Amino acid sequence: MHILLVEDDSAVAASSLDGLTALGFTVEHVTTGGAALAAVGSPRPPDVVLLDLGLPDMDGQEVCRRIRSGSETPIIVVSARGDEADRVIALELGADDYLVKPFGMRELAARIRAVLRRTQAPPLTAVPTAAVQEIGRLSIDRRAQRVHVDDEEVALTAKEFDVLAYLAEDPGAVRRRTEILEHVWEGHWYGATKTVDAHVAAIRKKLGDPAWIEAVRGVGFRLGSP
Repeated sequence: MHILLVEDDSAVAASSLDGLTALGFTVEHVTTGGAALAAVGSPRPPDVVLLDLGLPDMDGQEVCRRIRSGSETPIIVVSARGDEADRVIALELGADDYLVKPFGMRELAARIRAVLRRTQAPPLTAVPTAAVQEIGRLSIDRRAQRVHVDDEEVALTAKEFDVLAYLAEDPGAVRRRTEILEHVWEGHWYGATKTVDAHVAAIRKKLGDPAWIEAVRGVGFRLGSP
């Protein structure tokens, strides 16, 4: 497994390199956002990117945005920034997970494996009768992982697609945040349930109408048809 470590702190990088290598990972280390973008765009891109936010040439959030704009390579943000706002922004920009420093190497390895299971597994679905599901003006093609509204394609990240597909398994039914985490993140998300809210906010924005996903106060979300 090829890991790209984007970290400019030499002490943190050395510790991560030693720990990940000992656990059997192949690790490529770069210290700038520009080098990270070049590595992801190379003929042999990494399987996972471990991305620090405090980089010398550009903010890690911008690196995350640029990677996600042209690649589905899984991104795990590894940062000393522990505020909820930083987590939410990173997730909205397309990060698959967020780990706050300091962290244990075994937890980091577990996060890497969990992200790979989610991104490499077939799309979640409980609708075997038809690959394409129509909900009003919304069309969800689970086989191709494509979403359209009024025949216009909507570009969702892999995680956003899984959240939408899970809600669409039973349109109108309320899904609790914990249920969404359990099904979409397979129980491997260790942070706050606000990550669900961040992904729902991104989906609403991309679908063009917040009424597509209704928030049920204190419970969770349900898929509607505006």
